[in-house]
Amino acid sequence: MTTAVVVGGGPNGLAAALHLARNGVQVQVLEAADTVGGGARSGELTVPGVIHDHCSAFHPLGVGSPFWAEVGLEKYGLVWKWPEVDCAHPLDSGDVALLYQSITETAAGLGDDGRRWRSMFGDLAEHFDDLGEDLLRPIVNIPGHPIRLAAFGPRAVLPATVLARWFRTERGRALYGGIAAHLFSRLDRPLTASLGLMIAASGHRYGWPVAEGGSGAIIAAVTAALLDAGGKIETGVRVSSRANIPPADLVLLDLSPAQVLSIYGDAMPARIRRSYRRYRVGSSAFKVDFAIDGDIPWTNPDCVRAGTVHLGGDFDEVAYTEKQRAAGVMPSRPFVLLGQQYVADPSRSAGGINPIYAYAHVPRGFDGDATDQIVAQIERFAPGFRDRIVATTSLGTEALHQGNANFAAGDIIGGANDGLQMVLRPRLGMDPYSTGVPGVYICSQASPPGAGVHGLCGFHAAESALRHSRKVSKP
Repeated sequence: MTTAVVVGGGPNGLAAALHLARNGVQVQVLEAADTVGGGARSGELTVPGVIHDHCSAFHPLGVGSPFWAEVGLEKYGLVWKWPEVDCAHPLDSGDVALLYQSITETAAGLGDDGRRWRSMFGDLAEHFDDLGEDLLRPIVNIPGHPIRLAAFGPRAVLPATVLARWFRTERGRALYGGIAAHLFSRLDRPLTASLGLMIAASGHRYGWPVAEGGSGAIIAAVTAALLDAGGKIETGVRVSSRANIPPADLVLLDLSPAQVLSIYGDAMPARIRRSYRRYRVGSSAFKVDFAIDGDIPWTNPDCVRAGTVHLGGDFDEVAYTEKQRAAGVMPSRPFVLLGQQYVADPSRSAGGINPIYAYAHVPRGFDGDATDQIVAQIERFAPGFRDRIVATTSLGTEALHQGNANFAAGDIIGGANDGLQMVLRPRLGMDPYSTGVPGVYICSQASPPGAGVHGLCGFHAAESALRHSRKVSKP
């Protein structure tokens, strides 16, 4: 029987192990932490009984993942919950732009931009199942749906600042800008329109749901499926060298390129080793979890219904602060992504105390405390928020890294999303998962298709390993 060791029990490491196990491979997962899950864990981070997500929170690509669908995670206890409003983007005027799963409802709230929003995203959303097959895999491949990809491509290569000109209203531009800012990159560079297009389209196709009980429920379901398929998991095992890895036919690494280099660098071909050395860490996040009494007192009450709230002002302000942050300057009003997961999943609250999740985009390796700036951004659109805070837990860039070795310098997306690295991660090649060391593959979010609890980095890496293993085993 073919054997495999997966180093790292994050979503992608578990996905890789699960796909291997379902294909008859004897798999062992080694995880350094006491629990598996990586950035998709959940827990009581502020007060007892109130559940917060550690990092990943909303899952349009998770609920739409073809691999999770193939496994049938719902059979293992996973329940998805959708908020009434997927995302709200309040403005200083008191106005708000609202993103619904329904493109019709979204367009109806955008006034003169309703027709333009429908024109931009309607066809992409309707055919996202086909489009996603090509987008959520390595870019160097033969597309299965070339016509759909050709329709997406010309818009995707634009800077987000250029695409935003398609919209004529402040609400339309702001709604797109907040979604585009998920890229963690300045928005005036080529290709930066792509993620906003993809997330908005996938949201209209699948919604932005949360997992009932916390994102850790996704991990619990994947873990149950893996054990059911015969896989094994060992926690509390830190791998710092090849000597820590048991003998196996295949080794898959849910690690950053820098960590892969530290373990296998001397065995890698020179050209691949150089590519890994050039791989750049992305911008950082500063995260704060709040426990609050009741709801946030938003100036615009429609925000109360939203699972996600983007706090950054109008499009021009979002683009400016992202440019500042990318240049190493901490903005006075950073872009903040705020989560109200409890509006879709009340089980996360306790006794009228609700969990609030927020993180700010900060310069790479920022070593200050952004808690007050995050509170100020919330107060800007919800005066009186501060008075409702019961407890606060802040995690700076170094604390994020200490909690997850893949979050170097507080980079929670697995590497810089700018230039060619955005689409050619971790390197250019027909098989970006291969490290060049026979039988050894990278399967973290530093590999295609990138960040998100979709499991597809692990799935595609495992597919690569299986193909190679079958070729080697042929007489």
